[in-house]
Amino acid sequence: MNNPAEKVIDHLRLISVRAFELIHDLDARRRLIDQYFRVHPSTSEIHGQWHPVKAAHISMEWVIADGADPNRRILYLHGGSWISGSLSAYRALLSRISQATGAVVLSVDYRLAPEHPFPSGLDDCIQAYQWMRENGPDKKSPALTAFLMGDSAGGNLALASLLKIKDLSLPLPTAVVAISPATDFTGRSPSLVTRASVDPIINPAILPALIPVYLGKNTEPTNPYASPLFGNYAGMPPLLLQVGDFEVLLDDSTRLAKHAAGQGCDVEIEIWDGMPHVFQGFAPFLPEASEAINKIGEFIRKCVT
Repeated sequence: MNNPAEKVIDHLRLISVRAFELIHDLDARRRLIDQYFRVHPSTSEIHGQWHPVKAAHISMEWVIADGADPNRRILYLHGGSWISGSLSAYRALLSRISQATGAVVLSVDYRLAPEHPFPSGLDDCIQAYQWMRENGPDKKSPALTAFLMGDSAGGNLALASLLKIKDLSLPLPTAVVAISPATDFTGRSPSLVTRASVDPIINPAILPALIPVYLGKNTEPTNPYASPLFGNYAGMPPLLLQVGDFEVLLDDSTRLAKHAAGQGCDVEIEIWDGMPHVFQGFAPFLPEASEAINKIGEFIRKCVT
């Protein structure tokens, strides 16, 4: 019988094949990507409660594990290549993050491309961050600590949001966690080639294909809000990056970590052997996923002590 990691990789390969077959059916692709973490029934188990909220046009959802502190808040930005992803697909993962961190989590249904290209989704993230700082899960109240977190395209948006928050002179988050973030639309990460044979889910050709879909014609790939690798991280809060060794986006994390650390940012990077893209979502079926979530919890708790 395959071990959990092998089952996850086989599951992702099937998703990848099916996604290619549905390349011209966006709605079907979005439904398929919502199955990303569903390798085993345990990955859909939710710990705690959730309820929807709305700020202007933005639908969001509070995910709250038992005992989580409503004054300690995480804004979570889901993945999905900027064109897919949903609140319901991330609910179980975010309940585990809430449990590990002791914080409540606000998940954002930001606008997606191609219907709403850059910077629509980023603008939603900034608005949601400002709203979360002033509103808790049960009442209007200022946050004591506020964090940014996201995976894949959402990791990109978390880092881009950090850069824009600073440029807008808004209060900075206490810390930022980026899981398998895409950080460079120029496609210069060596791992796009060196990890192509082992990554079960991401075809390196997807990045240039996403440029006209997400960025359109008028945004340069080197714009830091599109490619956070090119941002200024001087004076930024602590940053945790988690990435799998079986990812074509591996060096999007290693290069970002080196760049930000070189500008004086306190950066921690964890590279997980044999792990695929956003493996954290396969907890508790995949032991390494549970361990990685616990590491996120340790990082967040350390930042508030």
